[in-house]
Amino acid sequence: MRNRNTSIFVRIFSILFLSATIILVIISLIGYSRQRNNFPAGMTIGGVPVGGLTPQEVSERVLLVYTTPIEAQYGDAVFHIDPTVVGFELDMESMLAAADLSRTGGSFWGGFWDYLWNQEPEGIAIPLRAAITEESLRSYLQNEIASRYDIPPEPAQPIPGSVSFAPGSSGQVLDIDRAVILIEDALRSPSNRSVSLSFQRSAPARPTVDNLEILLQQTINLADYDGVFGLYMLDLQTGQEIHFAMDQGQTLSTEPDVAFTASSTVKIPIMISYYIKNGPSALDERTNALILDMIRKSENPPADALMQRLSAFEGPLIVTEDLHRIGLENTFIAGFFCDPFNPCPLLQRFSTPANQRIDVFTDPDPYNQTTTSDMGMLLADIYQCATTGGGALVAANPGQITQEVCQQMISFLAADKIGVLIEAGVPEGTQVAHKHGWISDAGSGVIKDISDSAIVYTPGGNYVLVMYAYHPVQAVWEPVSGLFAQLSQIVYNYFNLPIQ
Repeated sequence: MRNRNTSIFVRIFSILFLSATIILVIISLIGYSRQRNNFPAGMTIGGVPVGGLTPQEVSERVLLVYTTPIEAQYGDAVFHIDPTVVGFELDMESMLAAADLSRTGGSFWGGFWDYLWNQEPEGIAIPLRAAITEESLRSYLQNEIASRYDIPPEPAQPIPGSVSFAPGSSGQVLDIDRAVILIEDALRSPSNRSVSLSFQRSAPARPTVDNLEILLQQTINLADYDGVFGLYMLDLQTGQEIHFAMDQGQTLSTEPDVAFTASSTVKIPIMISYYIKNGPSALDERTNALILDMIRKSENPPADALMQRLSAFEGPLIVTEDLHRIGLENTFIAGFFCDPFNPCPLLQRFSTPANQRIDVFTDPDPYNQTTTSDMGMLLADIYQCATTGGGALVAANPGQITQEVCQQMISFLAADKIGVLIEAGVPEGTQVAHKHGWISDAGSGVIKDISDSAIVYTPGGNYVLVMYAYHPVQAVWEPVSGLFAQLSQIVYNYFNLPIQ
């Protein structure tokens, strides 16, 4: 009887245990199924923890994180950037799809087994998927940040009454390329959403060319020069130029330009014509000596000898033809130099737009004339040929005028060292490739014309500077040559500004 009761008890207990087990399993399955409907613990989307959340809750949380404005600091300014304004867009659909695939893609029963044993699933990281429109970001940085908070540099300013410039101050310019990288990183980060924007220092700019021109004209007026003065300056880096003429302190039109006696500056075209006729092989020992004596010593017999090699009787006219072929219509030489007390005959009388003006009188020599712009453009052509192998001289004389030839010509011009005029306005050691000239009355020795035409090489930039002065009575050497030096120093200082 006892055994029968024990058996019944065991059966009842087994049934109860099995029923309880089944109920627990069912409860666990229900709990696991509910948990499986949400995202697993340890999962992150774009670095945002989303474990235990529904897809709707996940979407809201991720959007909340990534639509929060980022904080940016630029100098002393602090501002917030709305991600949508700079073209930031989340791809929530594809991130949720990837997360859902990770949630449901594993074995149901394997996951249930881990659930029963309270084992946490391995963390799943869904990477951020977002797009940033760089054009929108750059536009925002330029128009909203740089335009408001950049500090423009203060350009140097000419000091009235002097040859110097007051130093400018550097500016602050947003480094947009670096800012794009920093802000994109912050927009893609769920936690590090603040950036410090960097900037670059911008050097102070030169004064405008217009300011330089005003200072040059003021300097001529302050010198009380009451003759005719012409000046041409060309920035060989930018192509900007200054070109003016003054008569007794009043500015003149330079259309057409003002004719001046070329005097010895016309020896530059003579040198060029010799190369045009003879090409790169023109330089033998005798020719080298002739050109050096013509340029460095400014002697006339070597100039005549070189022109006679072009043509025994019409050498000067050949030089003139070469000039006219490259468009320099106001420059000519109409006869050999010979002896100033016994001049050679005039080969041809030239009428040019410049010497036909009636509003200004410089008594230009019928034997040789030029203008500041003609001589400036000629030097610019030599410079371009020497540096790039191109320009009008090369185009008009292919095969004869080469880069090597132009470099030789600049070397000859750099040998003209007199220590006055344009040279006196630049620091010692500055390369000045130039030809000076002045002409005095054969009888009285009175100087009425002074000129200097140069290519000046400086650390701050290279330039052409041409100046011609005429006085109807006397161009007294010391004040006029000193004025040349002052003007030369102003231009040099303009290209080589002091740094603050």
